[in-house]
Amino acid sequence: MKAKKTLLTICRILVGCVFLFSSFTKGVDPLGTKYKMLDYFAAYHIEWLNGAAMVLAVLMILAEFLIGICLVTKVCPKIALVGCTAFMALFTTVTLFDALYDMVPDCGCFGTAVKLTNWQTFYKNVVIDALLLPLLFNFKSLKCNLKPGKQFLIGLCYALVFTGFEIYNYRHLPVVDFMDWKVGKQMNATSDQQQQIYLTFKNKETGKKQEYLSPNYPWNDSVWMNQWEFVDQRVVGGNSYLGFSAVDEDGEDVTDMILTTEELLMFTSHDMSKITDKEWEKIKKVTEKAWERGYYVIWVTADPPETMKAYQEKYPFVDEYYYADELEIKTIVRFNPGLIWLDEGLVKNKWSAIDFDKAWARM
Repeated sequence: MKAKKTLLTICRILVGCVFLFSSFTKGVDPLGTKYKMLDYFAAYHIEWLNGAAMVLAVLMILAEFLIGICLVTKVCPKIALVGCTAFMALFTTVTLFDALYDMVPDCGCFGTAVKLTNWQTFYKNVVIDALLLPLLFNFKSLKCNLKPGKQFLIGLCYALVFTGFEIYNYRHLPVVDFMDWKVGKQMNATSDQQQQIYLTFKNKETGKKQEYLSPNYPWNDSVWMNQWEFVDQRVVGGNSYLGFSAVDEDGEDVTDMILTTEELLMFTSHDMSKITDKEWEKIKKVTEKAWERGYYVIWVTADPPETMKAYQEKYPFVDEYYYADELEIKTIVRFNPGLIWLDEGLVKNKWSAIDFDKAWARM
């Protein structure tokens, strides 16, 4: 009897910890989870959910956290177990399809903290399912000594705290950055071997995939960009973590210039149309302050040249701009627009538009 109780406790805590880790790695980067959801919506042809992706991402991460914390602390354990079973039934099915048909290259189950192949993800879910079985067969033994009302209040506190945590990370960038472009990282390649970045795109209608050596793909053809979507990339040579390539209007590579310039401020935007008037005011203030103090200021965007020329006419302080892949831009700063401070490739700091005032105050 004691051994059985110990086994159930171990299973409950292990499953709970996996859910807690998963929710934390996604909770520090809810925008990343949104982007991954959009990939799944496209793969399963349910793009009509795209508008709700951010809300769904926040709620899914919150649900994972509540399942994990309630299993570990044994608060509302039966409800948590039911929720966990429903999640795992869905996740195991989806990841099996991913493994068999490569519908989405990376499930993002642990955000950007831990990368697993689709088969590794499926096997991981099978292990969790195995740990769930003893708990399901002993469902009635999962009890909490606290009254239901107190359990509800504790669960509500858990939910409020974690929701605040997610919102903070969404607005002010991840408190723990698992991405390549994190503060303190040296991003310029030091290898003698020249780095080559290969980008894979998929035709939205036919599903055909095509690989290009960056920047030799029709990035400035708006019709082509609407018909094809980025799905994956691989890096050959140099530092494998760089994963970044920028070009000028003529298609000339400017990556080396960006990553070797001293005291460079780089604004990033994967969609300039989403920048608000209030954000433009902040951008103007940061740019002018940076110029006064001798910083080099550029933009890296995914918008086509004709769009950027129109923005430059409207906002003359958008003085110098270059082009990069949309996904690469999203990994540099998890906000649109974002700002990153580089010094010869060293990431010194970065900010979301909400914190641009802090940027110019620190310069």
